[in-house]
Amino acid sequence: MLQLTPQSRIFVAVEPVDFRKGIDGLAAVCRQVLADNPLGGAVYVFRNRTGTALKLLVYDGQGFWLCTKRLSQGRFRWWPTAATPSLRLTARELSILLWNGNPARAELAPDWRQVA
Repeated sequence: MLQLTPQSRIFVAVEPVDFRKGIDGLAAVCRQVLADNPLGGAVYVFRNRTGTALKLLVYDGQGFWLCTKRLSQGRFRWWPTAATPSLRLTARELSILLWNGNPARAELAPDWRQVA
C-alpha cells in the first residue's frame, strides 16, 4: 500500500510527459529531467499533454508503484508553471490535486508539529 505522510517528499514534473512511458521511462525522466534518483523514495507526479490524467511513481524499497488517475470528464484545472522542471508539494496538497482541486488556492491549516 502506498502511504503519504507529512514527511513524504513529493515532486510534480511541470512539463507533461508521454503517457506511453511505463516505470522505466518515467524513472529515466526522474533522472534526466528532474535530476533526482527515483530509488530515493520520493513520489513523482506526472501529467499527460491533454491534462486528463496523472501518473504517480514511487519506489517503496522493494519495487516501484505506478498509479494512474484518469478523469472521466474534463481536465485537471490546476497545474504548476515554473522555471524549474519540478515543484515540491506536501501530502495534503497532492491529495487536493488528485481530487482535481487547486492546492495553491486551498485554505489549509498549518501542518501540526509537536513542540518538544
